[in-house]
Amino acid sequence: MSRIHALVAEDEPPQRAALLEMLAEAWPELEVVAACEDGLAALEEAARHRPQVAFLDIRMPGVNGLDVARAVVAGGGLVVFTTAYDDYAIRAFEAGAVDYLLKPVAPARLAQAVARLRERLATPRADAGERLRALEEKLRPQGERLIRWISASVGDSVRMLGIDEVLYFQAQDKYVRVVTGSDEAVIRTPLKELLAGLDPDTFWQVHRGVVVRVAAIDRVRKDELGRHVLSLRGRADRLPVSAAFLHRFRGM
Repeated sequence: MSRIHALVAEDEPPQRAALLEMLAEAWPELEVVAACEDGLAALEEAARHRPQVAFLDIRMPGVNGLDVARAVVAGGGLVVFTTAYDDYAIRAFEAGAVDYLLKPVAPARLAQAVARLRERLATPRADAGERLRALEEKLRPQGERLIRWISASVGDSVRMLGIDEVLYFQAQDKYVRVVTGSDEAVIRTPLKELLAGLDPDTFWQVHRGVVVRVAAIDRVRKDELGRHVLSLRGRADRLPVSAAFLHRFRGM
């Protein structure tokens, strides 16, 4: 029987090391192909290895566990989240029928999750994507946490941009470009901080340095060098798309 490949993503080194040690004990034949300290690295490794199983911290800097889970599920894999959420969020996990491990992870609870994974790997399973979407809806940030306005520099002045005007954000050196339909400006807020305040149904991260309004996307294609690039409706902009985010466009 071929070995099961697994991805682990946990941004706290001691907890990551402890989880790897417990996994080696609970599931000796499991092969951990990547152990990542942030969500972006996990996305890249998920695209590279297409693991059958992933253990993901739900809260990581920048790209979070839900973003990585979408990529794993799109590749046919199963996901177990690790979380320190409160009781309300735990109920959301349970209602969404997505397995989770409460931090600090207990060996007995991990063994239970491993048994469930083994069973699900051995039998046909329902669409994990639907369960994941249900969980995302329950954990979606409340309206007051979403960015509505952006204070950005335009030359020697400061302009207030409504989030509805923005087509994309692009990281450049120490700044982030904010591009609208008729203008552009720069801000100092890092892209990973912006992501936490953007509606995930409205803006998608498509590259380490690019977040784009979904409704503005025209198409994704390969250029002459085999790299994926994204074009916007009615504009000449060409934005890079990394392999880690291509799962977003499957079936569009």
